[in-house]
Amino acid sequence: MKNSALHRSNLYGLLSLIYNRELTAETLKELKKQEFRETLYKLNIQLGGDFFNKPEEELLLDLTLEYTRLFIGPGRHISPHESVYREDKEGKGLLWGEATVEVKEMIEGTGLEYKANYQGIPDHIGIELEFMQRLTKQEHEAWESGDREKACRCLEYEKLFLESQPDKWVPLFCDKVIEAGELTFYREMARLTKEYLALEKRYVNESIDRFVNTFREYKSSGSKGR
Repeated sequence: MKNSALHRSNLYGLLSLIYNRELTAETLKELKKQEFRETLYKLNIQLGGDFFNKPEEELLLDLTLEYTRLFIGPGRHISPHESVYREDKEGKGLLWGEATVEVKEMIEGTGLEYKANYQGIPDHIGIELEFMQRLTKQEHEAWESGDREKACRCLEYEKLFLESQPDKWVPLFCDKVIEAGELTFYREMARLTKEYLALEKRYVNESIDRFVNTFREYKSSGSKGR
């Protein structure tokens, strides 16, 4: 379980990095390494020869322009914020809506804090994925230290967050990116995000059935036997 949680955390971290900002030259070099290529192959993600063969300076410029066009603007773009996709009590989807408050409260409810220099909106897809990265990292550390109860609490919170936040809007967001993307990279990353979150939802539910419920039953029976 601990290795699984670590691998999951790493993938959440990668996806968070991709959506949070334009790729840097350093990140691009990491993405072009053989181990990343092998990971993509296992996940059935095809970036094509352009990504791996185009000169890095030219590719980085293309990706920066694509990121700006897709997620920032000017002009029509695809908002990466949850509140835009979810209607409030008045039937509107607006920045800093009710969904933004929900995400902020859930993140802060775990004791995690935003980076001191963070000035964005809390329900950005990159922040939600980063939150899942930190939750799964905590789960990994709990399994590694033998704290099964904390690992189970992490799994339960992962389920709560996935089902109440990303599951309600990220698939639609990804569909929009897949349709509007001109470069293979962002189309395939959106496809990976959508498919991975669906797998995660299933995995977390199965893990709770297998480990959390069993652990609760074990503790309950142990208490009765004393």
